[in-house]
Amino acid sequence: MLIKRPTDLTENDVTPRQSYLNRRQIMQAAGGLALAGLVPGAFATPPAAPHWLAQKVENTLFRSVSTEDGLTEKADVTSYNNFYEFGTGKDDPAKYADEFNPYPWQIEVGGLCDKPGTLDLESLVSARQTEERIYRLRCVEAWSMVIPWVGIELGTLLKQFEPRSSAKYVAFQTLFRPEEMRGQKSRFSFIDYPYVEGLRMDEAMHRLSFLAIGMYGEPLPNQNGAPIRLVVPWKYGFKSIKSIVKIEFVEEEPPTTWNLASAREYGFYSNVNPNVDHPRWSQANERRIGPNGNIERIPTAMFNGYTEVASLYEGMDLRKFF
Repeated sequence: MLIKRPTDLTENDVTPRQSYLNRRQIMQAAGGLALAGLVPGAFATPPAAPHWLAQKVENTLFRSVSTEDGLTEKADVTSYNNFYEFGTGKDDPAKYADEFNPYPWQIEVGGLCDKPGTLDLESLVSARQTEERIYRLRCVEAWSMVIPWVGIELGTLLKQFEPRSSAKYVAFQTLFRPEEMRGQKSRFSFIDYPYVEGLRMDEAMHRLSFLAIGMYGEPLPNQNGAPIRLVVPWKYGFKSIKSIVKIEFVEEEPPTTWNLASAREYGFYSNVNPNVDHPRWSQANERRIGPNGNIERIPTAMFNGYTEVASLYEGMDLRKFF
């Protein structure tokens, strides 16, 4: 099953890796929220990825296809982003992520499934073909990027654990390692750790839901969720949980970190929706960080432009279930 690029999204829309790394400062035009970019020289040099992972990356073909096309490809991400495990500042992940060593890595999968188990990263990656997907990333703070993620379709991994019919949701959990992730022990953090997220089962099984292990032709860097993270392109970025160590099939809607922190601001679904504002700023427009670090103000598209997911929410009040 080929997943085609949207007709309005080409390679020219991808934020170039160099400008992505060198982005310095973004100032939010609305809501009074300042977004500071990366400081020169702040990009971390994390522990080197293992040879087998780097080699897998080098062998990946850069095409947007489904895993059924069988491309062995993965690429690494490096970005301006939020990763509160390393601090609340926009430049904190790049400054401090080199204190974190993500290798070796395991993911525990359990809950309402017939074949629970634990996967190490090498087994997970080596047993599957990887692909590149060029996705828009829309932050709830109203900035956006276009990024070439590399990894595997989430649903293909989940299926192997044979979730039961009683499993209505999938819960995810980030690593808790405060000795290496300084934000987890910070007195100034206003969220609880470990970071948790969740998707409805049909969302998790949708072909656009993706587990990324790389970006821009390199293994995923620490500040972007190494060694493996979720990417759900039609939802706000905080739903795409990083550095995943646990996946669980559950019957009831699972708790999620930002909803626990402020339920009126961050709903469980958190679909990109220009018609539902954040209580403190509008979501009608966004600041697209594009080639050469240029910032363009553009209208926000429903579901971040991925309208094929609309059928998942047929009959739902998307203002109530925001």
